[in-house]
Amino acid sequence: MSITLAVPKETAADEKRVSIVPAVAQRWIQQGYDVCVEQDAGAGCFIDDQAYDGARVVGRDELFGTADIVFSVQIPYIKDIQRMRAGSLLVGLLSPHSNTKIIKILAEQRITSFAMELIPRISRAQAMDALSSQATAAGYAATIIAAGLSQRFFPMLTTAAGTIRPAKVLIIGAGVAGLQAIATARRLGAIVEAYDVRSATREQVQSLGARFVGLPVAAESSGGYARELTEDEKQQQQSMLSAHVAAADVVITTAAIPGRQAPVIITSDMVDNMHSGAVIVDLAAETGGNCAYTQVGKRIKQGGVIIYGPKNLPSCLAEHASDMYARNLFNFSELLIHESGISLDWEDEIIAGSIVTHEGKIIPEAIRAQIEGNAS
Repeated sequence: MSITLAVPKETAADEKRVSIVPAVAQRWIQQGYDVCVEQDAGAGCFIDDQAYDGARVVGRDELFGTADIVFSVQIPYIKDIQRMRAGSLLVGLLSPHSNTKIIKILAEQRITSFAMELIPRISRAQAMDALSSQATAAGYAATIIAAGLSQRFFPMLTTAAGTIRPAKVLIIGAGVAGLQAIATARRLGAIVEAYDVRSATREQVQSLGARFVGLPVAAESSGGYARELTEDEKQQQQSMLSAHVAAADVVITTAAIPGRQAPVIITSDMVDNMHSGAVIVDLAAETGGNCAYTQVGKRIKQGGVIIYGPKNLPSCLAEHASDMYARNLFNFSELLIHESGISLDWEDEIIAGSIVTHEGKIIPEAIRAQIEGNAS
């Protein structure tokens, strides 16, 4: 049975990644699948069309109109979804909680869609964990950006003009992005502290050579994420963190709650107590920000403190971010495509956990309730 797999050119502003790189496309081609690549799909990360040897390079109309499965980075435009055939599949980082209008149209078009960010964080799914692969790129990029914005050296330097003390870096959130930020800041020679409400991260932080700062509460939630703190716990958090934020030359925040507004951890008072020239890079900017002053996509100065809320940091490392993401998609595709064709095993925890729309229905209850609430 011939199966057509499609790789579109991303259309979101400043998106340089591509969903499938040539090495992964080759693996599908060798298995006998028809791989269609939109013209210039890989241009953002310097991949020529010719590099997709054996794939068909086609226009956008044909790509969406003939595909059995579309693999995307971000969710396509509505007009592209309307080109897709009923019963075809869309797999990508769909951000279903924020793209509710498009999710509703996916259901109306009877397209089966899977959100890579909803894949359960279980051992068997590690090779498909796109959130982790892209957070790795974001954590690294955030630290390099912070070093560029800072007016200080990160490492200690002994020079003829005297000794330069190392920069003090505070990482808030010790998930994948935070751990990569810690590791990168340590490689650059900074003194690093890391804060997380999940006490289980202490050992990981310390293994990277950073000092762990934590609350005396248990704030772990399902899937390895942190739960939202109570008001009393938030007060404890602010009281404890204030001195660490004030002493930092650089603060990188990575704290997020899936499907929810990012918690404000760095208050306006904390920023006002930071020294002039200090830097905050807020990775949670796109979901509201961990800093009270963060403006998404903008770099501002507040009382001498530089605050940057970047958008889509993985795209800054488009080549390697695309390579990791393409491998995530390939590993996920092995659950979808079998010798007999496309077959979905609803008993599979990964399939059941990542499905968004199927046969005209929005499957996750929380997303369905959100869309129905918006419509009322």
